[in-house]
Amino acid sequence: MRKDRKMTETQAHVRSDGTGVVVGDSASAHEESQRTPSAPPAATAPAVDNALPEDRYLNRELSWLDFNARVLALAADPSLPLLERAKFLAIFASNLDEFYMVRVAGLKRRDEMGLSVRSADGLSPREQLRRISERTRQISNRHAHVFLDLVRPALAEKGIVILTWNELDDAERDRLSAYFHEQVFPVLTPLAVDPAHPFPFVSGLSLNLAITVKHPDDGGQHFARIKVPDNVDRFVELESRNGELRFLPMEELIAAFLPVLFPGLEIVEHHAFRITRNADFEVEEDRDEDLLQALERELARRRFGSPVRLEVADDMTEHMLELLLRELDVHPNDVVEVPGLLDLSSLWQIYNVDRPELKDPPFVPATPPAFGERETPKSIFATLRDGDVLVHHPYDSFSTTVQRFIEQAAADPNVLAIKQTLYRTSGDSPIVNALIDAAEAGKQVVALVEIKARFDEQANIKWARALEQAGVHVVYGLIGLKTHCKTALVVRREGSAIRRYCHVGTGNYNPKTARLYEDVGLLTAAPDIGADLTDLFNSLTGYSRKDSYRNLLVAPYGVRKGIIERIEREAAATREGAEGRIRLKANALVDEQVIDALYRASQAGVRVEVVVRGICALRPGVQGFSENIVVRSILGRFLEHSRIIHFRALDEFWIGSADMMHRNLDRRVEVMAQVKDPKLTAQLDEVFESAMNPATRCWELGPDASWTAMPHEGQTVRDHQVWLMERHRQP
Repeated sequence: MRKDRKMTETQAHVRSDGTGVVVGDSASAHEESQRTPSAPPAATAPAVDNALPEDRYLNRELSWLDFNARVLALAADPSLPLLERAKFLAIFASNLDEFYMVRVAGLKRRDEMGLSVRSADGLSPREQLRRISERTRQISNRHAHVFLDLVRPALAEKGIVILTWNELDDAERDRLSAYFHEQVFPVLTPLAVDPAHPFPFVSGLSLNLAITVKHPDDGGQHFARIKVPDNVDRFVELESRNGELRFLPMEELIAAFLPVLFPGLEIVEHHAFRITRNADFEVEEDRDEDLLQALERELARRRFGSPVRLEVADDMTEHMLELLLRELDVHPNDVVEVPGLLDLSSLWQIYNVDRPELKDPPFVPATPPAFGERETPKSIFATLRDGDVLVHHPYDSFSTTVQRFIEQAAADPNVLAIKQTLYRTSGDSPIVNALIDAAEAGKQVVALVEIKARFDEQANIKWARALEQAGVHVVYGLIGLKTHCKTALVVRREGSAIRRYCHVGTGNYNPKTARLYEDVGLLTAAPDIGADLTDLFNSLTGYSRKDSYRNLLVAPYGVRKGIIERIEREAAATREGAEGRIRLKANALVDEQVIDALYRASQAGVRVEVVVRGICALRPGVQGFSENIVVRSILGRFLEHSRIIHFRALDEFWIGSADMMHRNLDRRVEVMAQVKDPKLTAQLDEVFESAMNPATRCWELGPDASWTAMPHEGQTVRDHQVWLMERHRQP
């Protein structure tokens, strides 16, 4: 590699080195876009507070990159099972792809349009892009070396070997020759570039080989491109040898047979490259146009988005790189050189090998005693008439609680109606099937399907149509807003009365992610919540714009206002002598108005404890305005996804779907519900106490924006998620 473009290992080390992180769900990587909705419901500009310093906010984009660096730190952690470390390498790569497709794409658009909108910490789009580019090169280099120097050799020691073509013997090459000619060669399409063949379109996230060939007659050299097929396994599995699982990257196999693809020509050079394209599109929501059709049109455009990043193998020549930059219209600052393999998201294939001893031990979620045993379930309706139930996934089973709630409702002849929001569903969702069964049984079924859920649009369109064909009333939400709340309402006839049963949660109605994402949910027959959800669904399906509820906070009108009001009441109670304490658990804390309210609470003496998985724009631990604030990040086997807030002096616990971000508070329909039953609030209190335990493995955010692995070396360490698993195994 050329010296002027080489990055040292020291430069590549992440700030967040240590133990303990998790996957960014789709939401963690593609955070809120900064577009203006069709009907902005509320102003988002933070009020000027002269008592607080101007540099009180951290940059959200750089904070997200620090989050992904914490994911990478797990891949480097030798105490974790080896295949789990490979999984975290794959997660890091997927996260970064989506970050560029959405966040960087949005910044580029604003920079190209000449918009001078600065971030909360005062940076222009161009300055943010410069810093993102610099930080990305550091952590991408570190990512490559964790694989090359740590994980790949460790896998080889355990009998999972990823080889190069040069490491194969003649017999293996002969077998692969037959495989190539029979299975791979027919699907490859070498594309030449010359006056008769324009430079081919390169699809986003595809892996490609850039090739230079030379004519033997005149010595003329020409460029050609081959796309590595994405409908076959990235790693070709070889015959096992001495119990080893052996794999060859597909691009190595194709490169070995380039003379077959270009007969009669000399192969001068070949290099791998990969382009990332802008996927941050808008749907123009017009009342006169079918939203499904508008969305499908925009989805078709997504694949043609402008390039936002070019990844190249670090052995690529200057001449070849210049050609790609020119033909793909990529700025040199958007180039990331990668040592070794490109696109390590393909390591999911390696993770899926049958080696359970190299993975986390299996965990079977519990069924809460209130709902009976797995094989002998109780009536959920009878249980909820006796009192509310709080479920905590994945420690509590989703299938025997929330899913069973909907399935029992679908099968119960006394149930008259089911109304539910669906933001992200799985490929074969039991929830969707239950709603279809309910509709076919003659029940009134309403499904609010959010077809604008980023990167799940196509799947949600499919399920929306299946639901419509079954007779479900399908609604696509409100113009200008995404419907992100997690709510279900069941209306049941009981004698001469009508009773409503409800679920309000923090996670999607998705049985697959419910085994991986940490979420909480409230199941209740409380009349006030039933009345609130009735009003909410009427608002979502009709023209109502109700903005006040009995026991719910509902965005875009009520969540920010309600949270800030309670922060201020907690501060007032503290000034009057109460022991003020605010505990907040979320995926992200970005909203300036909420952050400023927390700063003011800190100044009033309120102890503020934040557990945030990903982005945090709050600057904790600064004398004079945030010395009473502590920020932690816990990442591990499960993705910490729940949103919980506790106000100690007010004695209030709230759970819901909203993160403290502009998109959630201003451009989405979100719901937060108060949990009142002391038995249930005790469960939420346990979650906070464990998360904030001094011995809990985590990262802590410093006033200088650095994240430090805690506890320090030599101190007692406990794992928050392991403790919760053990806690739920006990009656």
